[in-house]
Amino acid sequence: MNIILMAHSGVRWLILLVAVIAVVKFAIGWRRGSEFTSLDRGLSTGFSGLMDLQALLGLIVLFGLSSGGFPAYRLEHGVTMILAVIVGHLPARWKKAAPALRFRNSLLCIVGALLLVLAGIARLPGGFTR
Repeated sequence: MNIILMAHSGVRWLILLVAVIAVVKFAIGWRRGSEFTSLDRGLSTGFSGLMDLQALLGLIVLFGLSSGGFPAYRLEHGVTMILAVIVGHLPARWKKAAPALRFRNSLLCIVGALLLVLAGIARLPGGFTR
């Protein structure tokens, strides 16, 4: 099970990398009035897919490694992260919208998901020092 915990810990960096690239790309696309390209769709889909993988790994850790029971911080972390995953999937709602609206909404959703992730990490003992 330790490998699952290590994977859960490592995937966060992939999420952060994709999120930073997506935020920059979506901000530039929104500002310039660009078309929403396949690269933009890939970034949005990649972000939500990595969030799904992270949630799955987190659930395995929560229910598979929960020898210490379910203390409040674990449940709070899990609920906050599930909310982050939901927000990370919201850009799919605007796939037929105008490009400017898609860029703006996708940008706001990714930033919102990242803020929820930060709040979820802060709930853990040790917070950001883990």
